[in-house]
Amino acid sequence: MRIAVTGSSGLIGRRLVPALRDDGHEVLQLVRRTPRTADEHRWDPQHHRIDPALLSDVDAVVNLAGTPIRPRPWTAGYKRSLVDSRLDSTTTVGEALAAAAAADPTRPRVLLSGSAVGYYGDTGDRTVEESAPPGRDFLASLCARWEAATRPAEEAGVRVVRLRTGLVLGEGAMLTDILGLAFRAGLGGRLGTGRQYWPWISLTDEVEAIRFLLTSDVSGPVNLTAPRPVTNGEFTRALGQVVHRPTFLHVPGFAVSLALGEFGRSSVLAGQRAVPARLTEAGFSFTHPELEEALRTALRRG
Repeated sequence: MRIAVTGSSGLIGRRLVPALRDDGHEVLQLVRRTPRTADEHRWDPQHHRIDPALLSDVDAVVNLAGTPIRPRPWTAGYKRSLVDSRLDSTTTVGEALAAAAAADPTRPRVLLSGSAVGYYGDTGDRTVEESAPPGRDFLASLCARWEAATRPAEEAGVRVVRLRTGLVLGEGAMLTDILGLAFRAGLGGRLGTGRQYWPWISLTDEVEAIRFLLTSDVSGPVNLTAPRPVTNGEFTRALGQVVHRPTFLHVPGFAVSLALGEFGRSSVLAGQRAVPARLTEAGFSFTHPELEEALRTALRRG
């Protein structure tokens, strides 16, 4: 296949691009800076500019572009960046793919476009599959708009998969790096009540799921999460076991909210008991179905 990838410099993209090449695919990387290699091609998602010829003969686009969501207070400007970077990139590739499909409707094409389990909002301990409705907080609204930006491609006959990704655990992942350092220093402990669910997936399985979905017949939303989501309390105990440190500390919810504001309330103290129903039905096999194994791999611990 000839595959274009946006966001190839991010955590997932850095692992995905070489994996796709190992599969024998030709990969085009869409970058906003001056291209440095023959496989890099410049685009300008902020102004919805892309060379129409660039996607005219691609079989697939994996759209991972967007400002990273970081553990920091969400100012109005930062929230605007989170929204605009996702809507601009998705609209640009979606409309370009739609135009390519209109010019050559006989060629099968697929768009795998990023989203997140934050789409569901805080769902408590209720098990959440892909048919669940969206939530009402900022992240849920962002994800709903992000996914809606794929509609031009879908209406043009492109197979669209919306990748609702959970917390990615892997070497170099922000969550793994931050918590790994804290827990190794003996500062690990549950956050808030510890009963909120943290839907997670290993970086290996995230990449493998994308490779799987490129050639499957699945379309629509797909939860990219491990089969058994865990609570923050369970996550805390598992990470403590992996790094051989106690986890007796407890950070009260008000402290998390005070330090991290809206991010803390919606992404740390709230969560989703999301399960990968669509992936499981399609026959996908997880490399890391268990949390402790995924954490050991992410932290390079035996």
